[in-house]
Amino acid sequence: MAMPQTAGHASLMDGVYRRQRHIYDLTRKYYLLGRDGLIGGLNAPEGGAVLELGCGTGRNLALVSDHYPKARLFGLDISQEMLATARRRMEREGIDARLAKADASSFDAEALFGQARFDRVFISYSLSMIPPWRETIAAGLDCVAPGGSLHIVDFGRQERLPGWFRAGLRRWLAAFHVTPRDSLREALESECEKRGASLRFDSSFRGYAVQAIVELPDTPLQ
Repeated sequence: MAMPQTAGHASLMDGVYRRQRHIYDLTRKYYLLGRDGLIGGLNAPEGGAVLELGCGTGRNLALVSDHYPKARLFGLDISQEMLATARRRMEREGIDARLAKADASSFDAEALFGQARFDRVFISYSLSMIPPWRETIAAGLDCVAPGGSLHIVDFGRQERLPGWFRAGLRRWLAAFHVTPRDSLREALESECEKRGASLRFDSSFRGYAVQAIVELPDTPLQ
């Protein structure tokens, strides 16, 4: 059984956002590298269902709407404060997206959205903020439709960056309750082996960020 995120984690995220809500999206565009590339690479089918785990302020879903105007959009987040901002954004921009408050590591998509499977599921810089991140990957894959895919972008190991920069970056990220998942590739490979899925995994910006795509087979393993 997946370990749920605690109520304390939800309160923490609400507190972080309340303190930063006026500059949240503006500042993050400078260091959350690769988000737009993930969205451009979703290749969502016309009329397909796209779900974001940890949708935050709705910034990514709005871009998905721009790229794939006929896609059906869904998002969940554990922070009520984030969702309130996301809903205002969707209303302001005239975007039809279904949003729900839920734990990304343990959720019932059918109960939340009336839909159990999605053509594309994506996680953008959220795994590094979710304590049960392995369970979140599994939960995301559980709701990917046969032949669909899970897309991830997040902080990498920074293995090709100078040691002093890497150490300083990690201290700075820790102040925001962010922990790069150094064993992300191994966790994804394990899930792929269980599901008969394929993995594309890339590192960019000298290891600053990683991008992953897990593609599920058309017919699930028995």
